[in-house]
Amino acid sequence: MPRSGAEARSRLKQAALELYRENGFDKTTTAEIAARAGVTERTFFRHFPDKREVLFDGEADLREDLTQSVSEAPEGLAPLDILLRAFKNAGRIMERNLPFAEPRRDLIAATPTLRERNLAKAATLAEALAEALRERGVEDRLARLAAHAGWATFQHATQAWISDPTRGLDDYLDGAFADLRTLGAGVQLGQ
Repeated sequence: MPRSGAEARSRLKQAALELYRENGFDKTTTAEIAARAGVTERTFFRHFPDKREVLFDGEADLREDLTQSVSEAPEGLAPLDILLRAFKNAGRIMERNLPFAEPRRDLIAATPTLRERNLAKAATLAEALAEALRERGVEDRLARLAAHAGWATFQHATQAWISDPTRGLDDYLDGAFADLRTLGAGVQLGQ
């Protein structure tokens, strides 16, 4: 069995998800995850600082990808258009993790400590996006509002996509951002 590298990391993620679903997050130990993956507990901790982080693997890559996309966006785009472009560019990370996404979402929804961690991670990502927008010259209050509204819209789109992946993530993103613009345009809903 592999003890390090990408294959071991993948096996640890899969083992953790299986055990969390079988026993619940709170009743699963890192030793059990390592054993199921065929590695030592020490190897587990080479890859993840704690058992929660298994479910948030890739967050740093996503943050880096998003902020880089914001900084590299063409000049003249509005903040929400910059964010939509960045979220579409980051879609490949999400698409790679689709088989993991639905059970992950359900597990987080059912576990208070994971919901808390998810909210903290979301706030960190939104703040990173806000900083990237500020670096492009967007005023602080607008950068923060756009980043948080954009992140919520991205989450809305990805949850819809996870539930029904028959359409591409880009379609859900386009629809969610169109809905956000409709809400901001003062259009009467339901007409």
